[in-house]
Amino acid sequence: MTTPVMDPGSAMMTLLSPAGKRDPYPLYEALRSYGPLLPLGPGQLVVTGHAECARALREPDLLSTDGAVQDTMMPGWREHSSWVWLTKNMLFSNNPDHDRYRRFFSVGFTPRRIAALQPAVERLVGGLVDRLAGLGEGGEPVDFMAEFAFRVPMAIMGELLGIPEEEQAGFRGHIGAITTALEPIQDLAQLLPGDAAMEELAVYFRDLVAKRRAEPGDDLVSEMVRQLDTTGGISEEELVANFMLLLVAGTEAPMDLIGNALRLAIEHPEHADALREDDSLAPGYVEEVLRFDPAAQALNRMAVKDLDFFGVPLTAGTKVTLLIAAGNRDPRQYADPGTFNPYRKGNHALTLSGGAHYCLGAGLARMQAELALPAVLRRFPGLALAAEPTFRDQLVQRGFATLPVKLG
Repeated sequence: MTTPVMDPGSAMMTLLSPAGKRDPYPLYEALRSYGPLLPLGPGQLVVTGHAECARALREPDLLSTDGAVQDTMMPGWREHSSWVWLTKNMLFSNNPDHDRYRRFFSVGFTPRRIAALQPAVERLVGGLVDRLAGLGEGGEPVDFMAEFAFRVPMAIMGELLGIPEEEQAGFRGHIGAITTALEPIQDLAQLLPGDAAMEELAVYFRDLVAKRRAEPGDDLVSEMVRQLDTTGGISEEELVANFMLLLVAGTEAPMDLIGNALRLAIEHPEHADALREDDSLAPGYVEEVLRFDPAAQALNRMAVKDLDFFGVPLTAGTKVTLLIAAGNRDPRQYADPGTFNPYRKGNHALTLSGGAHYCLGAGLARMQAELALPAVLRRFPGLALAAEPTFRDQLVQRGFATLPVKLG
């Protein structure tokens, strides 16, 4: 039996420190040494096991953080527009609202529709690789996160939602401020930047909805406005809230996936060389990035009633923290889980959630990374770090703030 190296309370506190956010994986192992289910005082359960996280993601009696759940977890949240808007989208809702939102928007993310986007994704990636080459000409260091990893999904969301290219770069600060709202915070004043960003996005999308209603195009906003006006199903406020979710989640998650994938390619040149030679390896590589170093590290749930969870009795109101990045490295699920192995078989990463809340844009996020990474590696065979990357001060949605590279 593994001897615990740190008590659970200390490990959880260290996770929220800057050092813990930079490298949470040893802390996950310290928590795992106490078992896959770790009660932390009354009404709090931490989950580190793969099977346990997978079931929790599909358990209808473990609720996502909608408004009613937030009333118990974050009193005072209703004074902050970031969370007021978040609880009107499909990610932070439960049935019947979740099903209603999901049905409405799923027509825009069918496998056929995602596959039809591939030529546009290839075109946008190609243009951004050319732009990156220009920025790095002469050996100048380039911040890969700002100049490529962000711009790829932002350009694709711009194409999907009909956001003009000249407006896209300005959204990065808004997205970063909003994702801060998802972090464990001690002072609600930390939500203020996200509140301001969310209000600005709300104005933007209200205006965009009005423009598309007056002059429809062939973008998703126009299609969803037509659907709303024809069949109803959701309110216009809910439409705006879910457009904001698509922009934030549809940019942040693929950005971090592409950034993490490149850093791992630099650290493992043998895998980078294999991708340069054979881009059919990209799906396995991307899936292993999602498992080994995911951007989404944790999710919260709350028990809506008393239930037995793998032999642990949960009373109604118990807060459940799913450390899905820890579940992705569960040795009961994966052999040698601490090794990055893009040839791994039977990968079932928890990163894109599961059950009713499985990521609606998962196919599009994977496609972007699978096309972008080989394109960058082929164009820049001498690519290397120019300086140590810096991390955002976040754990729940963890990723690089900067990733300075020389293109070679």
